[in-house]
Amino acid sequence: MNLDFLSHDLSNPTILFFILGIIAVLIKSDLEIPESSFKFISLYLLFSIGFRGGQELQHSELTTEIIWSLLFGMAIAGIIPLYSFFVIRSRVGNSNAAAIAAAYGSVSAVTFVAALSFLELQNLKFNGHMVAVMAFMEFPAIIVGVLLLRIYDHQGTRFSLRELLRHSIANGSVLMILGSLIIGLLSDSKQAADIAPFTTDIFKGFLAIFLLEMGMTTARRIKAFKTHGWSMALFAVIIPAVNGVVVAWLSQWITADISNRFVFSVLAASASYIAVPAAMRLAAPKADPGLYIPMALGMTFPFNIAFGMPLYYAVIVLN
Repeated sequence: MNLDFLSHDLSNPTILFFILGIIAVLIKSDLEIPESSFKFISLYLLFSIGFRGGQELQHSELTTEIIWSLLFGMAIAGIIPLYSFFVIRSRVGNSNAAAIAAAYGSVSAVTFVAALSFLELQNLKFNGHMVAVMAFMEFPAIIVGVLLLRIYDHQGTRFSLRELLRHSIANGSVLMILGSLIIGLLSDSKQAADIAPFTTDIFKGFLAIFLLEMGMTTARRIKAFKTHGWSMALFAVIIPAVNGVVVAWLSQWITADISNRFVFSVLAASASYIAVPAAMRLAAPKADPGLYIPMALGMTFPFNIAFGMPLYYAVIVLN
């Protein structure tokens, strides 16, 4: 693997702001992003991704490749929780295993954003239908996680699957990106161009501030591994790496497009720390958020940023 990939990542201003956030916590700085501002930036990023994806999708015909991509993405989101649950179950119990499995089967919109930035460095353009793929990968993993919990721990949840599905789709992050995708798809291209300075031009600036906060949050939550054990940290690195590499290889039978294959691999390797925790608080109240959130945010996210993405890209290019 060419180390230029890693050097490109580490010279990217947005990634450097992520590192700055980690440093800020380590030196006990009083640097802080106001919560209201952080929520706005989070919504903006989801809006921008969804809207631009809808615009891209508007100019794409509904091909068999797009249909297969959606089905492939949902299949990934349903299969990953199955084996993840059994890998981790004996160590953390049914409730925690179900929550972790759902988190690693679902996806991270922030990691998706970072993947788009990586593609830009390779002079590759992402295809709009991959935003739809990401949106459709959010809820299958949650449903599988709850089903596993119901099968192996009958007292784990009494939450109806119908209500869980509604809650998954109504989750703010899912609704924003899916709604923005639909609006972008329906919007007139000329009128959409009028808000391009907001949807596109300032995107990387907001992403840099967002990753600054993510860096600080990562550094704070990684302390949770002192309580739960560092075997969880190994899971949070090894399983995503395996998922990303396997999907990078398998995706060649779905699409020949390098950028699409790369996005598939990154989505498979990512872990949700927004939609899944919100759903699991209701579906699996016994599960410890102090375990699966730090795993996703404190280990998997930075691993994918620094090492995972160059690895998955290399597998695709060399395959």
